[in-house]
Amino acid sequence: MKELYQLPKEWKRVKLGEVATYLNGRAFKPTEWKDIGKPIIRIQNLNKPEAKYNYTKEQFEERYKVVKGDLLFAWSASLGAYIWKGDEAWLNQHIFKVVPKNFTDKTYLFYLLEKIVQELYAKAHGSGMVHVTKGKFEATEIPFPPKPTQEAIVSKIEELFSELEKGIESLFTAQQQLKTYRQSVLKWAFEGKLTNSLNYDSNDLHEDYDLNIAAEDEAEYQTKKNQGNQNNQINHSSDKGELPKGWKEVLLKDVCKIIGGVTKGRDFKRKETIHLPYLRVANVQDGYLDLEEMKTIEVLPSDKDKYKLLFGDILYTEGGDKDKLGRGTIWRNEVDDCIHQNHIFRARPLSREVDPKYIAYFSQTRSAKNYFFKNGKQTTNLASINLTILSNLPLPLCSLKEQNNIVQEIESRLSVADKMEESITQSLRQAEALRQSILKKAFEGRLI
Repeated sequence: MKELYQLPKEWKRVKLGEVATYLNGRAFKPTEWKDIGKPIIRIQNLNKPEAKYNYTKEQFEERYKVVKGDLLFAWSASLGAYIWKGDEAWLNQHIFKVVPKNFTDKTYLFYLLEKIVQELYAKAHGSGMVHVTKGKFEATEIPFPPKPTQEAIVSKIEELFSELEKGIESLFTAQQQLKTYRQSVLKWAFEGKLTNSLNYDSNDLHEDYDLNIAAEDEAEYQTKKNQGNQNNQINHSSDKGELPKGWKEVLLKDVCKIIGGVTKGRDFKRKETIHLPYLRVANVQDGYLDLEEMKTIEVLPSDKDKYKLLFGDILYTEGGDKDKLGRGTIWRNEVDDCIHQNHIFRARPLSREVDPKYIAYFSQTRSAKNYFFKNGKQTTNLASINLTILSNLPLPLCSLKEQNNIVQEIESRLSVADKMEESITQSLRQAEALRQSILKKAFEGRLI
């Protein structure tokens, strides 16, 4: 940490190794993992609260034991400081248990470690699995006042953070409500309630009622997601209820030609090949494309005609992590001569009587996602669908004119939600900047 400011009187600069002892966790072997006992704290249990714990019933040295209130610092992969809030547990490797010396306030050190994480990243080794060595970690210089001043700084930080956290919590609540509202709009759209199918006045789409309806869908979706597949038979049942007059239920294969993508790493046996940009699962998000990192793939010239994406193609991901199951969006010729890999399915409408946007939006509904979870292959953390399951996706279909109207109604409402989302995201960035500003002033001696 460069000293670009004058420290207050009685403050001094010391090294991290002088103010605390840092005990590394134990290298637990997979053979020691059990389903019961005390939890083993791994890095993912610190930065992802929903991550599954491993357990053990064995006893180990006291240095590896963690109790509520202990200060921990992850020094590998994802650097960060944490106060342990769980019950008694064992500490895995790549995490320090930080034991402050008697002249060091633990919470002061916690906030200070939060502040200097970026500096520690600059000292880290490795490109993928970064880590900071204990020597460089302990040699890092920090501003250090007397303990009473440390305690006063902590009190002021927490006073300011308390107000800041209330605002951040409100922003996160609004963000979740927007997500729920989006699902409500989609649900009503494919029940014909945004158009004239039921002689329904779209102005009656009250927000409170929308949120209640979509919240129920979200709960059911999460239940299906956690339960996993119960059998290997295609379940054609849908969650749409009775269709509006003039509508019918079809299968995706009835209105689209569906194929998988090109396989990577084939042996071409000296055949002439070309290189083309291709979509990977990482590029296909739920409702949009992330094309920041595009890669190329070696293929045969004939693969270009077979797998080239055309404007209006609907894309679906095969799976992987459960959140990647069947997610997809529409292709709008964002990249010239682009093809898709075998873990992405392409659905191309068979006629002009089907609006591809209509299908793409329906595929983002909880009804479609519940279908994928009911029928997809699932393990503890992974899920996937195949061509047969995707082909049998039930789809409510109306006239082309009404499809177009539904798409317009959806986009009109979601465009407003998008603007609100942008505003919330900007506010969250500002809140984080304010948080960092508070910490910066605190450790320059300018907060109290």
